[in-house]
Amino acid sequence: MTMLFVNATQVVTCSGPGRARRGAEMSDASVLTDAAVAVEGKKIVRVGPAEILLREYAEAEQVDCAGCVLTPGLVDSHTHAIFGRPRYEEQEMRAAGVGYMDIARRGGGIHSSVSDLRTRSEDDLFALALPRVLRLASYGSTTIEVKSGYGLSVEDELKSLRVIQRLGRELPVRLVPTWLGAHEIPREFREREGQRGDYVRYLIDEMLPQVAAEKLASFADVFCEPGVFSVEESREILSASRGAGLSLKLHADELEPHGGAELAAELGATSADHLAAISDAGIAALAQSNTVATLLPGTMVFLGKEKHAPARRLIDAGTAVALATDFNPGTSPTFNFPLILTFGVSQLHMSVAETLIAATVNGAAALGLANRTGQLAAGYSADLALWEAEDIREIPYWYGDRRCMGTWARGKACHARRPSDNLNYTHRHNSTMRG
Repeated sequence: MTMLFVNATQVVTCSGPGRARRGAEMSDASVLTDAAVAVEGKKIVRVGPAEILLREYAEAEQVDCAGCVLTPGLVDSHTHAIFGRPRYEEQEMRAAGVGYMDIARRGGGIHSSVSDLRTRSEDDLFALALPRVLRLASYGSTTIEVKSGYGLSVEDELKSLRVIQRLGRELPVRLVPTWLGAHEIPREFREREGQRGDYVRYLIDEMLPQVAAEKLASFADVFCEPGVFSVEESREILSASRGAGLSLKLHADELEPHGGAELAAELGATSADHLAAISDAGIAALAQSNTVATLLPGTMVFLGKEKHAPARRLIDAGTAVALATDFNPGTSPTFNFPLILTFGVSQLHMSVAETLIAATVNGAAALGLANRTGQLAAGYSADLALWEAEDIREIPYWYGDRRCMGTWARGKACHARRPSDNLNYTHRHNSTMRG
């Protein structure tokens, strides 16, 4: 089936090379007016002047964008959507001055989610995760990375990854699975002296081989932070993961400068994520590498932190910068990717074009997908988002509002809000669509 997206006030293509954008490249989102987008099956086949495409695709089913803004579907390259209960009590604890690591020592934090997830069946986790992924899509995301990491045992990590696999079969949204068995040292390995090393061996010798054998993950990730995994432990786990065929990600320098960014660059990781406490050496290392710096400002806002990742310094140094939600039950319980764009502008001092490139092309690069999605161009996946706006600058401006009117992933509808009012699928003979 051929579809023609018409009557958008702006078509924001983000078109260009199929790789991460750097420096001044991030300032060009390629905004077109009087343009249309032709889709055949799963692919975009043409983007160009509406007058020409209406003639060339006269038989196509038309999607009336009704004066809204059409963009690439957003690429959320960092989420933790597989979990059980929310952890709302921790927000009040933080408001009372209890720190992140203190909450963990009191039995909260990641350990709380681990204890909860281990009691749940695969079917239970699937039932919880399904509406979450759909809600993420309702805010404009068509590609979503999803991590494990709340199981921390072979059985429970495999269970979590199988849920992601099931979601990918059930939904049109593109899901990218990441194994995060190195999210924390589980309590049973913290109880006696010397057990940390045993957990690293358990990850490498027992958990990783089964994840790889079942082909359950595209990436391996490690939380490299003081009190969690050291740089040397992270290097060992990630090197073994690469040997098992997985690409690499890294939670790096979130709370303290710890050398995570430098390690990500050294190993050629696809992305280094968080980076609120990145050092000058870390910025220099990323700028000289192909590693994407994925920034998660929603996390720092929710945690009440004043210090954010130095987006301007990273961009000006030549680092490819992406944005993502970090959707998780403890430190960033938001489905709202456009809100992250708002924080990109207001907290990270990025331009609107930079935030959009960070949420599309560079988000795709952070998943190794920049040659497949993240832009509206011929040959790319038909991943689109439609916004109730007349100008792309409205998306981060109306902060907190859900302006997304519809999303399509690989040519299939993922989300439509009040479709009878806003998305009119009509044949060419409908005269209201021809004027």
